[in-house]
Amino acid sequence: MDTATVTDSRLARRLQGLLQRTRRTYEAGHERPLGGYLAAMAGFTAYTAAWTTAVRRHGRPLPERPEPWDVVLTSVATFRLSRLLSKASVTSPLRAPFTRYVGPQGPAELHEEARPEHGKHTVGELATCPFCMSVWVATALTAGQFLWPRPTRIAMGTLTALAGADALQLGYSALVTRTAGD
Repeated sequence: MDTATVTDSRLARRLQGLLQRTRRTYEAGHERPLGGYLAAMAGFTAYTAAWTTAVRRHGRPLPERPEPWDVVLTSVATFRLSRLLSKASVTSPLRAPFTRYVGPQGPAELHEEARPEHGKHTVGELATCPFCMSVWVATALTAGQFLWPRPTRIAMGTLTALAGADALQLGYSALVTRTAGD
């Protein structure tokens, strides 16, 4: 074996030891899938880079700053689509390979937990967390506004109307419950 190979091998072992010590210290007795989170961050970086490349190739100039109405529309659409993807009963088949059903959670929503198996836990956490999902959704909606502005705005308008309808449904239910005394 040459000197470079031995040095590389020692460096790799030291780095692996450092990573294992860091993980043990961070976890403090709780099992945390740091490797999965690192993979998710790398995946999000690739996802964002792909959208950025597509937007650049499209050739549309970026605005100085986002329009306030677009920020509001994107916020509400991101909220609604993130909850639809991460909590809705109808989208549970998308999450099922990575999650376990626990029970209902609010109107038309489910409580699911990430499967503990290696490789499924991080995806399960992402798939059941509307806050985590919103980062991915907002990125896609923002890129969509540059690549396909009309269809994206129509979809965001629909999601925003759905969020408004949800708020009205919940408000109505609360009013009926309060009025009826249940």
